[in-house]
Amino acid sequence: MTATISPPPTTEADDRLSPLSPRLSLAPVGSAPALLDGAWWPRSRDLGAELPSLTAVLDPLWGRITRVTVNPAQWPVIPRKVPVAGHVVNVGWFLAEQDPHELLLLSYHVGRWNLLVVPPDTAPDTAAWLMAAAGDPRRMSTASRLMEEAARRRVLRDADRAVEAVWDSEGGHEPRDVAAPPPLPAMTGAMPQQTTGR
Repeated sequence: MTATISPPPTTEADDRLSPLSPRLSLAPVGSAPALLDGAWWPRSRDLGAELPSLTAVLDPLWGRITRVTVNPAQWPVIPRKVPVAGHVVNVGWFLAEQDPHELLLLSYHVGRWNLLVVPPDTAPDTAAWLMAAAGDPRRMSTASRLMEEAARRRVLRDADRAVEAVWDSEGGHEPRDVAAPPPLPAMTGAMPQQTTGR
């Protein structure tokens, strides 16, 4: 299955003007069954506005999406029905039974798929890692475990950057001027004493 990943917008104004193609990463066709079939990075938490572009891409690949379930922890408003291209998708929710970071899609008589939902405000580098990890058929992680791993990676990266900043501020990592001659070695020996005549 091909992945449709559009580059993240650089500003909020660009986001409003960007094409409506979803930021989506899917596991390859024929890969071993995994807990996740890919990842979706919506541009907002407005499920009614985000679902039509997602189903427009997935309907031809997976069959007509007829039902979607979410966890309400991530979506402030959950519409019961969302009109999409040529049909309506029924939307349901489960609080305890469904991973908060997962979207379940059902296609009538075809199958079901689970997508990691990357929060809209996620940094682009973290979102890219999450989307690649969720689409990797060798991983057997739940959506929440991937989110926890991404948070750990971000903490480690930020700690490394903080250490480097301190190192740089204390004189470490000084750039060396290639054109400058090498420093002369220090002399560490006793100078011979001159004898004075009598």
